[in-house]
Order: sequence, then C-alpha cells, then structure tokens
Amino acid sequence: MLSSQPELDACYSNMMRWISDEYHGLNGSQYEVLETPPSPLEFARLVQISRPVLIKGYKVPAQTLWSNNYLIECMGDQKISVAVTPDGRADAITAGQDGREYFTEPHVQQMTMAEFLLKISSDKKGDVLYVQTQNGNLYPSGYFDPSSRDGSSECEKLRRDAPSEISWCSEALGRSPEAVNVWVGDSRSMTSVHSDPFENIYTVVRGTKHFTLFPPTEAWCLKERSYPHATYTCDTPISPLKLSPTNYPPVRWSSIINPDDSTTLPSGAHPIHITLHAGDTLYLPVGWWHYVRQSGDITIALNWWYDLQMRGAQWVWLSFLRGMGKDVMSGNPAQMNNADTTEKG
Repeated sequence: MLSSQPELDACYSNMMRWISDEYHGLNGSQYEVLETPPSPLEFARLVQISRPVLIKGYKVPAQTLWSNNYLIECMGDQKISVAVTPDGRADAITAGQDGREYFTEPHVQQMTMAEFLLKISSDKKGDVLYVQTQNGNLYPSGYFDPSSRDGSSECEKLRRDAPSEISWCSEALGRSPEAVNVWVGDSRSMTSVHSDPFENIYTVVRGTKHFTLFPPTEAWCLKERSYPHATYTCDTPISPLKLSPTNYPPVRWSSIINPDDSTTLPSGAHPIHITLHAGDTLYLPVGWWHYVRQSGDITIALNWWYDLQMRGAQWVWLSFLRGMGKDVMSGNPAQMNNADTTEKG
C-alpha cells in the first residue's frame, strides 16, 4: 500500500534529523586550528574529512600592502562593480511593499576604487556598498582555461599582491581554482546563509570576519523555501533604491534570516562560530552552509574557489541532504498561487 504524501514527508523529516544527530554525535561542534599552512598531503586529508579548519600563517603580500591609499593608487581610473543595498543584505530574502518576501539581488553601480572607498569611509547612514561580484573579479575562470581568450578582470591590477592559486590546495585537489575573488565592505554588510558547490579557501586581509557555519547534514534546519525574484533599482543616480520584482524564475533560498539568533533555529541545529582576523585563513568545505558578518571600518578578504569534483557520490550526497528533487514550500504561503508555490531543485 502506497503511503500518503504527509506520511512520506514525515518519514523524510525523521530521516534527516537522524542523520543530523548521528553526524553531530560523531563530530561535535569543534573545528581544527593549524598554526601553519598544511602540506598538500595534509590538506588532502582535511578535504577527505570535510570539516572547517582555521589556518594561521598563510601570507600574501596584500596583507601588508592593501591600505586605502595603495588600493586607490594601484587601481587608478579602473571601474569596479559595487553592490548597493539599503541595509547591507545583498542576495537575501527581503520584504517588498506588497507584503511578499523576495529573493533580492543588489543594485550594481560602477565606480573607481577611490570613489568607493570615500563613500564607504564617510557615509555610514546611507546605502550600503560592498564589492562582492563573485565572478572572479581578481582571477576569473578564463584565466585558468588555456583555450580562453579572455582572462581579464576588474581587479587585475591587484594581481601582483595575491597569487592565482594556493600551491598546497591545488596540488592536493589536482586542479586550479575556478575563480579568485576580492571582497571589500564595512560592518554593515553581511552575507545571508547559503552553501556553495566549491572548496573554499578564504583569507582575511584587513578587518575581521565572523562566520556562522552549519554542516551539510543540517540543511533541513535552514528551511529552504521558494521565493519570487527581485532586484534593487533606482530611477536616477540620486534616486532612492526600490525593490523591483522581475520575471525570473523563483529562487530556492534559506528562510532563516539571521542564524545567529538561536530562537529562529530548530533545536537540532548546531551552529559553529569562527572569527577570522587579518592574516587568518578558513578552509570551508564544499556544501557547508555559512552566514558571514564583518567588523571594522573596512574589511577586505580574498577567496579561492576550487570546483567540486562531480565524479563519485559527493554531489549526490549533498543534493540528498538539501532535499534537492523534493518540492519546497513557498516563502509566501498566505499568497500562494499556481505560478510559484514550489520549485523543483
């Protein structure tokens, strides 16, 4: 006899909680701290374990060179893409004036490094600016592809201060990064909780980053929902930002706005909190959920994304833990319609 859908959903929920409890029982909420960068063999073992690791002592020239004046002089008139939001929450769930919640992307403005740093240093009450393009704004994928004719990027003038790859990581994984990114913002910017299909090496150059992490086994705690898509727009350069719905497909995203607020999480959630200061590096394994805040007048970071190896069972396992292929509820249940009640993962 076939089970009803509510019975199947209850079975799935119980199974996810059991997997989560078993994983936490074996691993706890601890994380390893290395006082020096690992060898390729040591890092390969860390990847196999797939737990976050705080790494001390990884040096890049940017850590001693990237003052405001240096960045301004080095970048000159080169324009960079800057995310602009009213509250520092780009790529996040935001309430619209119609009462619905949307997955909202930032407005993007082009400006020089001098213009950006002046605004971020002087205007603490206006719109929040953040360099967070995530497309390889230092080294894009084309840089690593021998067949590509374009490896250029917005921040390529800064390449002399940051390597294109990390030797102990590239050797262990047997490949170059997919992209290398520069992140620049202040304490008002934050990154909403999400997971990435990359092995991530994240180094703080200036300031402090605060990571809240969840293992892939706790995906169920983050309550992914389906949200209509929107973006911030402005009619003129001096107009206020407004949230503008788009015709893009719904986006599957965590409905937990602030996982640092324990009252918003199920009792089965076990967040791990790691703070990175200038000179610290985090190994963030593929599939780990992360929410990121920063402190300090200006915080700068670099990260190297190494693509997930699709062979084997890892991607299937991560997709299973997220419930991909399973319908998710609408993020606006009181206003559901046939167009966006669920989204297939």
